[in-house]
Amino acid sequence: MAAGTISRIRLENFMCHSSLHIELGEQVNFITGQNGSGKSAILTALCVAFGCRAKNTQRAASLKDFIKTGCSCASILVDINNHGEDAFKPEVFGNVIILERRITESSSSTVLKGQHGRKVAHRKDDLVEIIEHFNIDVENPCVIMSQDKSREFLHSGNDKDKFKFFFKATLLQQVNDLLGSIRKNLNAADSIVEELERSITPVLKELDDIQDKIKNMEHIEEIAHEIENLKKKLAWAWVYDVDKKIGEQTEKLEKLRERIPACQERIDRNTAIIEELRKEFIVKKENVRSFLEKTQEVRRMKEKMQHDIHEAVKLKMDLEKEHARGMQVLNKMNTRVRQLEAQVNEFQLQHMQQTQAEVFQVQDSIRELQQEINSANLNATRLNDEEKNLSDELQDIIKSISDIEKEIDEDGRRINQLKYQIEDLRQRQRDKLTAFGGDRVQSLYRSIERHHSRFKCPPIGPIGYHVQLASDCWSLAVDCALGRLLDAFIVSCHKDSLILRECAKEVKCHNLQIIIYDFAKPQLDIPNHLLPSTPHPTILSVIHSENPTILNVLVDQGHAERQVLVRDYEVGKSVAFDKRIRNLKEVYTSDGCKMYRRGSVEAILPPNRKWRTGRLCTSLGEKITEIENEAAEIKKINSERLDRKGKLVIDRNNINSELRTLKRKREDEEQRLERKKVQLDDTKKISIANKHDTAVDTSELMAEMMQVKEDIGNKELVLEKINLKLADALGEENDKRASYKDFMEYAHAEMGSISDVERELQLVEEKIHDARQDKAHYEGVMERKVLDPIKMAELELTDLQQLYQEYFEKASRICAESEVEALGGVRGSTMEQLSDRINKLNQKFQQESRRYTENIDDLRALHDKKGRKILRKQQMYAGFRDKLNACQKALDLRWRKFQRNAGLLKRQLTWLFNEHLGKKGISGHINVDYKNEVLSVELTMPQDASRYTVRDTRGLSGGERSFSTLCFTLALHGMTEAPFRAMDEFDVFMHGEGWG
Repeated sequence: MAAGTISRIRLENFMCHSSLHIELGEQVNFITGQNGSGKSAILTALCVAFGCRAKNTQRAASLKDFIKTGCSCASILVDINNHGEDAFKPEVFGNVIILERRITESSSSTVLKGQHGRKVAHRKDDLVEIIEHFNIDVENPCVIMSQDKSREFLHSGNDKDKFKFFFKATLLQQVNDLLGSIRKNLNAADSIVEELERSITPVLKELDDIQDKIKNMEHIEEIAHEIENLKKKLAWAWVYDVDKKIGEQTEKLEKLRERIPACQERIDRNTAIIEELRKEFIVKKENVRSFLEKTQEVRRMKEKMQHDIHEAVKLKMDLEKEHARGMQVLNKMNTRVRQLEAQVNEFQLQHMQQTQAEVFQVQDSIRELQQEINSANLNATRLNDEEKNLSDELQDIIKSISDIEKEIDEDGRRINQLKYQIEDLRQRQRDKLTAFGGDRVQSLYRSIERHHSRFKCPPIGPIGYHVQLASDCWSLAVDCALGRLLDAFIVSCHKDSLILRECAKEVKCHNLQIIIYDFAKPQLDIPNHLLPSTPHPTILSVIHSENPTILNVLVDQGHAERQVLVRDYEVGKSVAFDKRIRNLKEVYTSDGCKMYRRGSVEAILPPNRKWRTGRLCTSLGEKITEIENEAAEIKKINSERLDRKGKLVIDRNNINSELRTLKRKREDEEQRLERKKVQLDDTKKISIANKHDTAVDTSELMAEMMQVKEDIGNKELVLEKINLKLADALGEENDKRASYKDFMEYAHAEMGSISDVERELQLVEEKIHDARQDKAHYEGVMERKVLDPIKMAELELTDLQQLYQEYFEKASRICAESEVEALGGVRGSTMEQLSDRINKLNQKFQQESRRYTENIDDLRALHDKKGRKILRKQQMYAGFRDKLNACQKALDLRWRKFQRNAGLLKRQLTWLFNEHLGKKGISGHINVDYKNEVLSVELTMPQDASRYTVRDTRGLSGGERSFSTLCFTLALHGMTEAPFRAMDEFDVFMHGEGWG
């Protein structure tokens, strides 16, 4: 099979087909079926697969409409044969190219695969390259003729419609339109060149007038030449005069330098004395330093001894306190022994007096105590429940107070934020510039003004300062879209950007965005087909600026022409996601919400809630009033919350008071309960104890008394040890105090010698000071009376040398010294004489020059400049004319070729038409009138003996008319160089009589 033909078509969920596979033969393929079975859907699938838009198929408004109902996606796979010499990249794709087109609700994609199913490419340009290689134009009716095109063609008896069909099918219309547009452009260019050539005629006349004036002024040049020679001599006279002064100044400088040695000898002598005294001073200072180190060591020893004495005193006092505590404990133990002895005696007496009636009294007490315990337990439980309920109620109130406090804090922060916004808006009212960088931008403006002479072109910025909005309702959306670009500055070159960066650094304006753009570039004219195809406005359409550079930058850097503005959220979603709008980058709602699609990803970014209005807004007074009203409303609500909080605080305090009262009652009741329990236990113990012998209780008391006496003995031993330690501590304290007294006497003796060393050090310092004063005196003499005059003389000499160099360079620029010598030199003339001579000649030159208003040199320069300019323009216009002539010749050649090809195509159409008609014994002729744009068909029927020619096909039977139309269509198909052709509703050509 030939390269470019289709061998197989596979459809999945496309229109009415759930899954369709069709294998196509090498030659003619017929596809038949009932109405609505999906025959036309196959041709529609071919058109969509090869890149045809949904509207051009006349079957749907968008690609997603082709998806079968109930499905989420559809796919079309077309196998293209890739055999033979015309194969497209066979080394990449192989013998078959698989074209896969997938359609989803939100997007569509095209994938090109090789014969083994491996993905090779996916870009639209790759598909276009294959279509151009195989010449597959699915929108050409001769390649794929749909039902609508078939019916339109068959039912049209108009010769002009037939001509349009023929003209479009053979691509002659495309070539004709292209050649027509070229001819129109060439005619416009020819008019422009003629206008340019006529524009230089007045300049040529002006050039001739200037040449005439130059010829009349040449006699003045002699005087000017003499003046020029005298100026050369005067220039070198200045050089020679300065050279003479340099020699005189050099002699003066040598005499001054002879005074230096005597003064330097005095300075060196005092320097030596200072050096000796300095060495002595170092020795003395070292002695003082060693004494100071000893003093520091003495101070440290003193502090250490004081610390040791303090520790000894502290130890003694601790031992004394411990001894006192031991004596106190011992006294308590003796008291306890006496108490135990008394209890033993009393217990024995009571036991003997106890009667049976006391036993009954104890039992009555136990019953009474048990009843009181039960009552106290009930009261304690009741009070505990009441306390818990009040505690829960208190927690609820505390939580409410905390919530209100959080709301009050949030309102406070909101009020502060609103105050900041109000202050910002008021500042912007006073100066719009502060909206785009604050006070730093004003400082930057002042810095730019200080350095304005360094800029090639003054910078433009901030961009937002030069932009106005058509309506304030878009201010927030535009601010969100352009962002930091509104703060940027624009410069014309890289050098200006560096200077602007220095200015920003000077005022600490960091991270300044600088854009380099050509200021001379006119405002961009964006064609409609590059703008988003939507009725909603773009950012570019709602902004205005007097400077075209601002708008150009917003287009180039901010894509302002592709950012669409909508009123609300739902409309924004519809524009951003429901339709595939060309050239759409992003969608912004009026409140700053951003929506965009990147491939299959849909994103919605919420607005910044801190922004109330955009920086481009002009109705700031209304915004300030609105924010102030909002702040007042928040303050009112906040006041109500404070009142509610105050009431809750009062309730909290009351409940706290009740809770404390209940808690106190509960604790009292619990303590009463515990006391009763203890009394009950004691009473029970007494009742039980009454049943035991008296000896048992007495033995326990005696055992306790013996134990206490034993503890008393141990405590007395411990007190004896403490007394020994206390005596040692007292002796250690006395020893340390004696050592401290001896050390302080030694330290006083040592400190006495430090004052002598310090006096010696002070005396050496005074001697050094006197020697330095003498040295300073002679240094002052050296400076004032020797070095200063030398410096002045050297400066004068340097100035003279610089002046000599300057005069020499100026004179050298005027002329060489040899040229002055050739003119006679200047030795015999003074500068005054030369100046007088120049002045006289200048007066004479001016008298002669008054006769003419122009300078001859200026006229010559003007003549040369205009001559060069005219020559350049003549050469440029001649180049334009040559190029236009070449283009015109090429266009004429192509037009002749076009007419020749049109005639050949007309003949080829007739030949192919007759070839198909001859199969039924019919002959015919096709007349194509390119001038009147009509196409007529003539037929000669075989059954007509008169060979009558039929010019109106409506006079034919239905079958004859269908057959002739089919022959005409097949003839056009034969002229189309496409690898395959397809016709829908082919049966319409076979209706009627005469077909068999």
